[in-house]
Formats: sequence, C-alpha cells, structure tokens
Amino acid sequence: MAALLLPFQLLAQYTLSGRVSNAVTEDGLAGATVALERVGIGAASGPAGAFTFHNLPTGTYKLKVSFLGFEEQTVPVNLKEDLFLNIALRPTAMQASEVVVQATRADEKTGTTFTNVSREEIEERNFGQDLPYLLEQTPSVVVNSDAGAGVGYTGIRIRGSDITRINVTVNGIPVNDSESHGVFFVNMPDFASSVQDIQVQRGVGTSTNGAGAFGASINVQTERLRREPYAETDNSYGSFNTWKNNVRFGTGLINGKFAFDGRLSRIKSDGYVDRGWSDLKSLYFSGGYYGDKTTLKFITFSGKEQTYQAWYGTPEALVYGSAADLQAYIARNYIEGPDRENLLTAGRRYNYYTYDNETDNYQQDHYQLHLSHDFLPGLSFSGALHYTYGRGYYEQFKPEDDLADYGLPNVEIGGEVIATSDIIRRRWLDNDFYGATYALQYNQSRKLNATLGGAWNRYEGRHFGELIWARYALTSNIRDTYYDNDAEKTDFNVFAKASYNLTDALSVFGDLQLRTVTYEFLGFDNDGENITQDAAYTFWNPKAGITYSLQPEHQLYASFAVGNREPVRDDFTESTPSSRPKHETLRNVEAGYRGVFGLTELFGQKLTADVEANYFYMNYKNQLVLTGQINDVGAYTRTNIDKSYRQGVEFAGALTLGNSASLRSNVTYSQNMIENFSEFVDDYGTGDQVRHDFNETAIAFSPEWISTSQLEVRVLRGLKAAFIYKTVSKQYLDNTQNENRIIPAYQVGDLRLRYNIAVNKALKELEFGLLVNNVFNEKYAANGYTFSYIYGEPVTENFYYPQATRNYLLSVGLKF
Repeated sequence: MAALLLPFQLLAQYTLSGRVSNAVTEDGLAGATVALERVGIGAASGPAGAFTFHNLPTGTYKLKVSFLGFEEQTVPVNLKEDLFLNIALRPTAMQASEVVVQATRADEKTGTTFTNVSREEIEERNFGQDLPYLLEQTPSVVVNSDAGAGVGYTGIRIRGSDITRINVTVNGIPVNDSESHGVFFVNMPDFASSVQDIQVQRGVGTSTNGAGAFGASINVQTERLRREPYAETDNSYGSFNTWKNNVRFGTGLINGKFAFDGRLSRIKSDGYVDRGWSDLKSLYFSGGYYGDKTTLKFITFSGKEQTYQAWYGTPEALVYGSAADLQAYIARNYIEGPDRENLLTAGRRYNYYTYDNETDNYQQDHYQLHLSHDFLPGLSFSGALHYTYGRGYYEQFKPEDDLADYGLPNVEIGGEVIATSDIIRRRWLDNDFYGATYALQYNQSRKLNATLGGAWNRYEGRHFGELIWARYALTSNIRDTYYDNDAEKTDFNVFAKASYNLTDALSVFGDLQLRTVTYEFLGFDNDGENITQDAAYTFWNPKAGITYSLQPEHQLYASFAVGNREPVRDDFTESTPSSRPKHETLRNVEAGYRGVFGLTELFGQKLTADVEANYFYMNYKNQLVLTGQINDVGAYTRTNIDKSYRQGVEFAGALTLGNSASLRSNVTYSQNMIENFSEFVDDYGTGDQVRHDFNETAIAFSPEWISTSQLEVRVLRGLKAAFIYKTVSKQYLDNTQNENRIIPAYQVGDLRLRYNIAVNKALKELEFGLLVNNVFNEKYAANGYTFSYIYGEPVTENFYYPQATRNYLLSVGLKF
C-alpha cells in the first residue's frame, strides 16, 4: 500500500543540498545530523559531508546542523530554486560529554569498521524495548530476550561475540561489570530516551576505557545541549500487558550559560514467557554550565528493576519437538507432580520457576561530572569523574538442597537423619565503581589530529548470600549469611593516538594503549584452601590504520589492531593458580570501502546509493571456552584454546529516493572456527569423564549468515511506513559442531508506522506509532544452551529461550 501511494505525494519542486565541513581543517564531516525543522525530516551527511533533500516546495525553512564535538548551527533557508549550501562547523567545548566521547570514537580516518546510529534512528525504533533491540539493524548483530518480548533481561552478540566481549561506554565511562565483564541493560530501562547517538565499532576498534573489546565496542553519548525549553512524553502499550510511560523536560539555555534536562520512566511487562514479568523504573538528569571556553556538566541516571526469573530456559521438546518428545523428556528426567503438570500445560511459554518471589532485584545509580576547556584554537582538554553504586539480589527457591552447603548441621527427626531441605536464599552483590578519565586533543591543522588520554578506575564488590527460610534447620536465623566473598579491582590505562594526512587523499592512523589490571579476590590456592589472592596484568594494545580517498565520497581503508583481555571472575574464583586460565589475545585485521553514488532521476527525485563493504579477520590466541572439563577444585571452568579465528565479509547498502523512500540492507557471511577442541562428558555410571577430540569445529553462537533489510516509504506528509526483515542462519549451542545441538535458522519480519502532526505553537508535535513484531508469526528461539552426559548411553539436553510470536506495541508521543 505504501509503495502504491508513493507517486501521490511527490509534489515537491526543488532540491536543497550541501556539504558539512570542519571550519578549521576544511575536512568533510561524515555522519553530521542535518534536519529541516519545518517539514520534520532529517538525514545524516555522507562520507564527504554531503547531504541532499529532494522535491521540497517553495518556502522558508530552518536547517539545523549538528555534529559530535562541534557547535550546532541553524541556517535560515528561503527556497525558490535548487540551492547548494556550504556549512562549516567550528570545534567547540560546548558539550562536556561529547569531547570525552570524541576521544574514544572512530572516524573516517581511523581505518576501522563502525556504524553510527543517529538520534532520529533511535527515536524511530524506540517503543520501550531494551537497548540491544534498537541496535538489531546494525551489521552482524543478533539479539535475544529471556522473557521473549524484548523487555527485562536481553542479550546482544556482534560477530558472534557476547556482551562480556563487547566494550560498552556511556560518555566515555565504562559500563561493563569489572568482574564478569557483562552489561545488564535491564539496569538501564528506557535509557535510549536520553541518548543522542551510538557508535558501534566491530572488532578491536580504537582505544577506549574498560575491559578490552573482543568482538565490538558500543559507545553511547547521552543528550546534547538543547538550546530551547521543551517538555515531552512518550507512552506505549502492547501485547503481554506491556507499558512504557515517560516524561522528558529541559530548560533550554538560561542566560546563555546554564541548562538542565531530565527524564522519568516506567516500563512494565508480563513477558511472553509465563511469569516472565518486569517492573522497571529509571531517571535521568543533567545540569551544565556552558562558558565560552569552559564547560562543566553533571549527569546522573539510575535504574531500578524487578524481574521474575526466566533464566532456566525451555526444553527442546516444547520449542521444536512433539508430544512424544515431551513425554520422553519427562520420563528421562523422572519428572513428577507439579513440575510434570507445568511441562504438560505451559507449551512453548514454559517457565521452570513457579515460586512466587523467584525474582531479580537490583538498582544501579550512575554519577558523572565532566569538565572541558579550550586552551587554544584546536587544543582542548576534557576530563570526567564518575561513580556507580549498585546493590541488589536475586531470590531463589532451592528444593532438596544440601544443608552442609549452607553451613548447617543435619537435622534428626524421629530417628531419621535429614541432610537436605527446601531452601529459600538470596544472593547479593553490592558494588562501588569510581574513577577518572581524561583526554587532551590537538586538532589545529589539516594534517594532524592527536589525542592523549586514559583512565583510572577502581571497583569494590561485595558478594554474599543470605538464608531466608529452610524447611528443616536447627541453628539458622532469617538472613543468616552463608557465604561472603569480597573483591577489589584497579584498572588503569593510558593511550596516545594520532591521524596524519600524508596527502589530500592519503592519511595514516596510529594508536597505542598501555593497560594495567590488578585484581584481589577470594579463591582456592594449590592446596585447596580458600584464601585471598591477587592477580596482575600489563597489556600493550597497538593499532594502526590507513585510509585513501578515491574521490570525496569514495574511501578505502585498512587497519590492524591487537587487544588483550583478562579472565572473568569465575575463571579466578573457581580455579587454583595451577589451573587458572591465561589471558586472551586478539589480532584483528579490517579492510573495506565506503562510497556514495548519485544514480538517476525517478519520479522527479534523485536516486542515490550508499555502499559499505569490508573484510575482517579476527585471530584469537588462548580464547576461553567451555569444554565440560572439571578442574582441580571440581568446577566446570573455561579452558584456553590455542588457536581460533573469525573471518568474513560485511556488506551494507542503501538506496534512497529523495525523502520519499529508502531501502537499506546489510549482510554478513563469516567463518568462525576453533582449530583443535576437546569436549569432556560426565559418565554418571563410572564417575569419570569421557573425552572427545575435534580437529576443526565451528565456534558456538556464531551464525554463518546474518542479514537485515528495511524498506521505508513516506506514504503521506508526516506518515512513514517501514518493513524490517531479519534472517539468522543456524547456530551451534557448543563447540562440537554437532547437528543435534543447534539453534535452527530463523527469519523475522516487523512492521513499523510513525505518523507525526505539527499542531500549534503550544503542542509542537503529536506522534502516533505502531510496531508489529514478528508479522509472520515465526516460532523461533534466538538463544539457548546444551549439556550432555552418559548414563548407560549418551544423552543430550537442549534448552532454548523462545521469542514471542506475533505481537504489537502502540505509542503516542507529545512534544511541547
């Protein structure tokens, strides 16, 4: 319907085009945001800073142009004929957080592979689902949700690497947990409503703060200064009783020096999976002083979540099997009583947990203070102090647990000795994370751009468990602590990087980072005693790149980068110094092309094409993977694999027909291999482990093919329709390349409508939105796990996280 209606709205007459450049160096600024306020349309400038709006009616407009680290410009336009504008933006310290972000981001001269996601794209995709779902359309990305509907615990993989291998920063401040290296987006509900833009770097990327990037980096920048006062609200409702409500407000620039912004949000959902509900609340506030040369900005954001656990997953028989498969699963695992009834009645929405308070409860508060100062034109400094306070627990009902595991004696009743009991426990994590970051940037000439930066971060984590209730116990009291395990970690890095233009077309890039890590924890020594230990690492992470501009809008690039990464908490605490794994090393090659083509006229509008293509090779030394092997303290910990690699090609392209229609698509093909791998399987009959050796196998959770396509049409003025289609080929659940342990391939289509109405001066905009997820009602899973054992004969159990069938979200937004 959208395509058929397309010719009826092609009534415009003139073309407005131009180029956005750096006023100091005269280089084009790719990725600048260019927006026409009157008609409510926007675009991102191309590789050379070029932009074009086709078929605009005669009239007056305001063209707003902004770019990271530069002063925003609003240009009045009186359009009576085709018009070309040269817009030169001056570097500025007006955005404290932006300077920090700029120091850790890639650009067209770094020779790395990256994708910028603009504020407009985020707003179009944001109906209340977690941040990973807003990045699903970027190349090589696969997302999943424990509860199945994109709210609550969600995950993201980029090039097959999970979130523990993806470096995430907000305004240059690390977000990854210092011990697990994970990022829990459930602690940041509706954070996307306060985000200006996001850069996703694939591979090692540029120097940044926090744990090393072993698959990608996600660099998030929060809202920039908005010079005019505003008040906005977004409200969504949809399937599974999903609600999103927020209010956003800002003072604009007061007396040319001060500005304050804020947001309050609530998101609730029953989840697709039974009892997989979420109750999430968050806030965001910033206040800043904006001087001529100095900016001081305070930012705080907080998230409080309670989610019912859906971590266990759903047996394969309920997701992909038959009634006979389910009966075999029940018989094989001797399942009786309420658990059996739950399996027989729940279907693919099955949740193993039934205890009414099987919940995760956590709150995380972030505080950032950013300072920036211009010493000279082209020489600026930015620094930040930060503090994050997290605290919370998850509560569990544990049937028939050993009393000895909780330091409790056996109970004797009527001459019978009872060694196990139903237990309710809480496992707590309270932590403090604080530190400082800095960057000194030089950008005074067209030839040289240099940055000296670094960070010092300190983490203090308190891990402890409480006993809430026991059916049988003699000596316990409510909230008795049954374990206590503190940890401290210091992470320091310093980096220097520079790009230099050898000629107008050729530039080189160099980046060297020194990172040191010290970690103190409670773990087993070689005698099996649980004592406080420490570990220390020093990593050198060099990077180099080269770019060559064939023409202003066509560019070739290549880079080589090395990243090193320490093991995670469990690798330390569940091993001894003799069995403790080594750190991992990644050597990464990226090479590619970016270009923009002007093709032809169609329906009186200019048809253009954007093309990106790149090759990547990621060679791992000592990559850590699960093998099933039990170590010297009886734990299933990860093992270093000597050689493994990922290599592939990524293609991204866009066909744009003026402002009326666009077709965007990206495709990834990759090979992800471990050269030598050994699997260890428990034999319950003998008490031993059976070893299986493999010469070359596929890395788990690494699909060969990933693609995303989006067709968007401006049906009528203010109304846009988009269809998004995602495909993911099969993924192996472990590293044995066993065809009986896979996540089957899936294809999912979504439909999105957005309708904007300019009302009056008081109510500037009214917006209606509709998102229909999984239009074709695909029954699929995007994540899972497997385990095998031998009990007379080999047995493999696969578990999956089924994603929601067809569902919808409706939204209403108001801007004052």
